[in-house]
Amino acid sequence: MATRTATSKSPAAQAPDDKPFDFNLDAVKAEVESTPFRVHWNGRRFTFKHMQDLDSWELLAAADSGEANAVMGSLRLALGDEWEEFRKVPMPQYKLMPLFKAYQAHCGMDSGESSASSDS
Repeated sequence: MATRTATSKSPAAQAPDDKPFDFNLDAVKAEVESTPFRVHWNGRRFTFKHMQDLDSWELLAAADSGEANAVMGSLRLALGDEWEEFRKVPMPQYKLMPLFKAYQAHCGMDSGESSASSDS
């Protein structure tokens, strides 16, 4: 008796692009206005992107390495090209968490909520 091998693709793999879908991610819009967060530090202004605009994949990767890396990853992503300049001056610990909490508050997040989490 010969062994049979399944060769047909699953229905999802065969669906053409012009067929209806279950969820249109392209149609999802932010629920809040994503205004930047501006900080005065070391005599100059730095602009942080709103947390809702940060790349979720990068945030999740940073969060995978613990809370400290999640905070640093959020700040690095939010500052973009300004990150290196922001880090040139040592930041005392007593300033870091107030900065992050103010950033979270600006973005409408609770201080215990991860920047990679959703509202639901």
